[in-house]
Amino acid sequence: MTETMQTLRALQKKLYAFQFALNVIDYDAQTAAPSESYAGRGEALEVLSGIQYSLIADPALPALLEKARSEALGEQEAAEVAELQRMYDETSKIPAQEYAAFVKLTTAAINAWEKAKAASDFSLFAPYLEQIVDYRRRTAAYFDPDKAPYDVWLDKYEKGLDMAQCDAFFAQLKAVIQPLVKQIVEKGAAIPSDFLNTTWPLEAQRKLSRMVMERMGIDAGHCQLGESEHPFTTEFYKGDVRITTHYHEDDMASNLYSVIHEGGHALYELHIADRLQYTCLSGGASMGLHESQSRLCENYLGRSLGFIKNLWPQLTALFPDQLAGVTPEAFYKAVNQCQPSLIRTEADEVTYCLHIMVRYELEKRLMDGSLAVKDLPAAWNAQMKELLGVEVPDDAHGVLQDIHWACGDMGYFPSYALGTAYGAQMMAQMRKTLDVDALLEAGDWVPITRWLEERVWQYGKEKSPAWLLQNACGAAFDPKYYTDYLVEKYSAIYQL
Repeated sequence: MTETMQTLRALQKKLYAFQFALNVIDYDAQTAAPSESYAGRGEALEVLSGIQYSLIADPALPALLEKARSEALGEQEAAEVAELQRMYDETSKIPAQEYAAFVKLTTAAINAWEKAKAASDFSLFAPYLEQIVDYRRRTAAYFDPDKAPYDVWLDKYEKGLDMAQCDAFFAQLKAVIQPLVKQIVEKGAAIPSDFLNTTWPLEAQRKLSRMVMERMGIDAGHCQLGESEHPFTTEFYKGDVRITTHYHEDDMASNLYSVIHEGGHALYELHIADRLQYTCLSGGASMGLHESQSRLCENYLGRSLGFIKNLWPQLTALFPDQLAGVTPEAFYKAVNQCQPSLIRTEADEVTYCLHIMVRYELEKRLMDGSLAVKDLPAAWNAQMKELLGVEVPDDAHGVLQDIHWACGDMGYFPSYALGTAYGAQMMAQMRKTLDVDALLEAGDWVPITRWLEERVWQYGKEKSPAWLLQNACGAAFDPKYYTDYLVEKYSAIYQL
């Protein structure tokens, strides 16, 4: 390794250390910290993120990167230099004071969101969201003053993505999903699911969570499960990944599929190549790629009949009274029924992307200024009525259900829909060489995770999202794999 690359590796190690510290603080804030501790935490985060900024936006870095490019670099080293250049180009455009202040703002915003959700009162969160939207609009101009602010942020979460592509993608989904929902509704065939509406002891649910993580091949020595208001995954490095869930005594399926979803994120991080650890290439290639793995695990694997059959002896042992007389086939249909609902994270596969469309349409309007933050709850309720046909009873079950806007994540939500569609195409390719259903019924996830590790996980950010999709799918991205999957699966469930 050249002296230049040794210097750059030392920089990356420092950046890793600061990110580790920031992640510890964030994880603690959402799982264990006292509710009124956000002020001191915000001060610490402002200082730490300020130092992190100075390392990334160091005026001497471009010359160092240019020198590195003039030297003989290996593939990984060249990718490190390119990623550091991207980080410098993006970060240095934001004034240092604004960069650190935004971290402090989101710390306060998350605390306000938690209180607002508990009280079901959007007004408690609105002042913070106004500042976040203003910041995102303003800082978008630092990156590209000629581009629409929302296009700037879509590109940050999924390289190359813009509103034109999103509009076309969602229109393609809508053209299939809405008629499919209509067919299911008109069929009028209700799926028996009353047995889900009962009390599920929390300690038994906790045992189920640990059991499911083990079944997925998640190493408990390197991945801890915590509890939080909104389930999430935090990656420190491949030896320490944390996931969380939220337990509902009246809804066991919510926790079951939250754990599998976050477990998908964890598996990705736990299988990134050792050689990429402590470099800027460690971590998922994009939000869409990361969500493809969590949605793949949650739905294409976790909601399959094979997985449920394999888990059935443990489910009935943990919940003998609740599942008395219920068959695996009945449970499979119940957790896959299509029923427009209020909460995104608990939505069925058919209507899930309609929830994403609600958020996408509202984010577009917030970012272009055509929708004021104060009018967001009413606009949310109208969109939910239009796209899903449901009435929103209160803010907690509506506009306040997700933490993402409190974190400043404008432009993240489309990644969930894209990732879901990516996952469908990956599964279609995987099934060409693996009998996925038989493996799931046997409880053998190893060939499945090895397939994903070889094609996606191991590369971290070393390869582009487009390269990884091509490598995993054997072709360019095509949303038709996802819509075909929905039609085939739900035609069978509802006998359409």
